[in-house]
Amino acid sequence: MDTLASRRKVLQMVFYIIATVFVLRLLFIQVLNKNYKQLANNNVLRKVTLYPSRGLIYDRNGKLILFNQAEYDLLVVPGQIKKFDTLNLCNTLGLEISNFKKELFKAYKYSRFKPTVIVKGIQSELYAQLQEDLFLYPGFYAQVRMVRTYPIAAAAHVLGYISEVTLKQIDKSDGYYQQGDYIGTGGLEQYYEKILRGKKGVKYVLVDVHNREQGAFNEGQMDTLAIPGINLHSTLDIDLQQYGEKLMQGKVGSVVAIDPSTGEVLAMISSPTYDPRLITGRERGKNFSKLYADSLKPLFVRPLKASYPPGSIYKPLLGLIGLQEQAILPSSTYSCAGAYSVGSSRVGCHHSGFVNNIIEAIQHSCNAYFCMSFRKMVDNNKYKTVAQGLDSWKSYLSSFGIGVRMKTDLPGVGYGFIPGSDYYNEIYGVGHWNSLTIVSLGIGQGEIGLTPLQMANEMTAIANHGWFYTPHLVKKVDDDTSTVLKIFKEKNIIPIEKKWFDVTVEAMKEVVEAGTGQIAQIPGLTMGGKTGTAQNPHGKDHSLFICFSPVVDPKIAIAVIVENAGFGASYGAPIASLMIEKYLNDTISTPRKYLEQRMFEADLIHNKFQQTPVH
Repeated sequence: MDTLASRRKVLQMVFYIIATVFVLRLLFIQVLNKNYKQLANNNVLRKVTLYPSRGLIYDRNGKLILFNQAEYDLLVVPGQIKKFDTLNLCNTLGLEISNFKKELFKAYKYSRFKPTVIVKGIQSELYAQLQEDLFLYPGFYAQVRMVRTYPIAAAAHVLGYISEVTLKQIDKSDGYYQQGDYIGTGGLEQYYEKILRGKKGVKYVLVDVHNREQGAFNEGQMDTLAIPGINLHSTLDIDLQQYGEKLMQGKVGSVVAIDPSTGEVLAMISSPTYDPRLITGRERGKNFSKLYADSLKPLFVRPLKASYPPGSIYKPLLGLIGLQEQAILPSSTYSCAGAYSVGSSRVGCHHSGFVNNIIEAIQHSCNAYFCMSFRKMVDNNKYKTVAQGLDSWKSYLSSFGIGVRMKTDLPGVGYGFIPGSDYYNEIYGVGHWNSLTIVSLGIGQGEIGLTPLQMANEMTAIANHGWFYTPHLVKKVDDDTSTVLKIFKEKNIIPIEKKWFDVTVEAMKEVVEAGTGQIAQIPGLTMGGKTGTAQNPHGKDHSLFICFSPVVDPKIAIAVIVENAGFGASYGAPIASLMIEKYLNDTISTPRKYLEQRMFEADLIHNKFQQTPVH
């Protein structure tokens, strides 16, 4: 019995001790500890999110092309609202009362006790006026946020923009975002979001009964600082970008310029473009809707997503593959009668006469020669079937980054399209097609499609005689620990012997000096290039030109496509050569000023033929 009584006393003692600890802890939390007491009192304590400044973006020469400025959001805690003058508040902010009431209703529906952004993008001047009267509106308060500012109205498609985060993005994120936050959308803003966004901070402030801040809570001991985002140094030459955008005004198409030695994109132009400042501030939604509804699709990023038949600019590639596969020799000849004809099949050719070698074939862009070369290649005796020959051709093209998605540092990069045997087996059936069925691939027509980025990268690989770095838009990150750019330091080797590139480069030099691209000649500079006139079933042909300069130790490779503009020498070649001259010489020589003026003044959008849908 004594043992049982003793055990009972021990258990009672343990229970009393535990109960005493709980009571003392509750007393400390609820009565003695002022932190918890004040944190529980929403009427006197406010938690304010400190938004960091996004990282700045510079061009390759150190020019600031994207920075931040302060603007304010008006937030509301519905449960703290007391009767106020709605008309006066709306007049101060320039709001429609009906719209304001709709936003207020949404805030009530979301939560009576959590803050909700009710008015976004209040400029500093307007906020100064609002701040004086804010005490009249219990439950409302403002918080600062840094927003993007564009000192130069250029490169909208490259830079991207910021927009309010969606519920789907919040669910998929790493816990950083909450409703009302902003996130990078498109371009560098989206790809480098985690680097640019920084880290949010928080501060707790005491507020009086008039909704006025009285100072930091607990001397700021619970506050955390916002950490700014990391700066990016882009590869863009913003002066060249602006010049290219001016040349492309009034035209639909793309320009991509790359430094062949590094893969750094010097300019990336999608035309028509738009002023990036249109999608900032309180008018952003209205302006975005107008841009989205525009039939010319200024928001569409053509250099990355548009897929075009490459036409004759693809012939140097086909020549390289044919030489490597020994389907043709540098000295292979062909007698062109103005067309390639086999039975009822006929592919027309602007060139007519005897072609002595592949250099002349590229120089004069002989369709018949390359139809012959393509058929010899896919019918090569080293392959058992034409299907194997076609798939080998496709594999070579993929090594140039064509028909595959290049892992560049922009979102939404397209694949283009290179058909393989599976594609034709599905259309015609296995064994029911041959090289003549698909002969149009020999001149860059038919089902083949390249993006402007792929066209420019083709030129880079040829300029380098067989290798390239993946094209990219960021040169340096202001963070020594970042490895994000590592992928762009890896050299891609084309599985074609250098001697065949030597032949092709010589041919492309002849295109400019004595062939179809003579209009692109620049005094004092050597250039290799190729014109292209891409047939277009929806309207007038597209004008294309790819080139690089100088021929030895090239500094720039470029691809230009102007939709519905006719021959490659009409618009593609002049625009490409002017951009090269501007980049390498910093000025346009007097004899070529007429050409520059003609490109500036040419308006192919409003003077014309019907626009062609991008496919």
